[in-house]
Amino acid sequence: MRALSSKGEVRSREIALKTGVSRAYAHRVLQQLENEGTLRLVGKANQARYVGADPKNLEKALASQLSFHAILPNEKLEEDRVLDRIKTETGIFLGIADTVTRIVDYGFTEMLNNAIDHSESATIDVRMVRSPSRVAFTVLDRGIGILQNIKRKRNLSSEQEALQDLLKGKQTTMPDRHSGEGIFFTSRVADGLVIRSSDKKILFDNLIPDVFLRTVKSRTGTQVDFWISLDSPRELASVFHSFAGEEMTFDKTRVLIALYNEESGYVSRSQARRVLTGLEEFHEIILDFARVDLVGQAFADEVFRVWKTRHPRTVLRVENASQDVQFMIDHAARQEA
Repeated sequence: MRALSSKGEVRSREIALKTGVSRAYAHRVLQQLENEGTLRLVGKANQARYVGADPKNLEKALASQLSFHAILPNEKLEEDRVLDRIKTETGIFLGIADTVTRIVDYGFTEMLNNAIDHSESATIDVRMVRSPSRVAFTVLDRGIGILQNIKRKRNLSSEQEALQDLLKGKQTTMPDRHSGEGIFFTSRVADGLVIRSSDKKILFDNLIPDVFLRTVKSRTGTQVDFWISLDSPRELASVFHSFAGEEMTFDKTRVLIALYNEESGYVSRSQARRVLTGLEEFHEIILDFARVDLVGQAFADEVFRVWKTRHPRTVLRVENASQDVQFMIDHAARQEA
């Protein structure tokens, strides 16, 4: 305790050298003091040391621990306990605005829960780090892969279709345990979110805002990278409200038509039906035609006449349509059912 008072921290090796006892015995004594609530262990491996358990000492010690990394066995793993461990063992969340903390809490637990329940991976690699400007985390598994899992369980023909379903929200392979909202909302509360699975990499950049899809080297499992700036003005509740109706249920979605790109363009009814699959779950749908130069009459007719006639209570909104695209949409909407 004298050593602790003079240095602010102690290590079992130092106590062993000062007293002549074995390092193992010194370690047991320090553990006992930790169990009694006198000390707290901070850091891992060669950075591990004990500090006084009073809040002021503890906060000072944790302030230098701004990263966390663990490879966790995926057996009875609970995402909230992992988050609690990060908050207990590091200073990543010290002094961060409550609004940013709530966003990181939500995104981290949702992404880790997805890996736990869906990946079929034996282990899950979790990382979180705080820099001077932002907080970022990575959840990496070596399992089946999110796109392959959706493709298999929803009987889709390709991983491209699986990706399209994923982006709409409310699409889940475990309807009894998941609402399908986790990735949808996490991709909207972050400054940036990247999902890598199979040979696809999708980036949600909410500072622009835009979404980018790339074909990359194929990989096993799924990696999710999330980041948000420490001074982000975004609020979790506001994002939820923007996609919720009066009854505060998730009933609004945005569909980026450009992510359904095929070499033939957007011309056929079958392409339109692919876009519309699952959208009957929503009361308001924003169809974003950014980077779409042309749509065919059959495509527009299927969306804005046939489907709209079958779902008269659903509001279809169009954004970022070029003059040519808007002409086809207006023409289809004017036709009688």
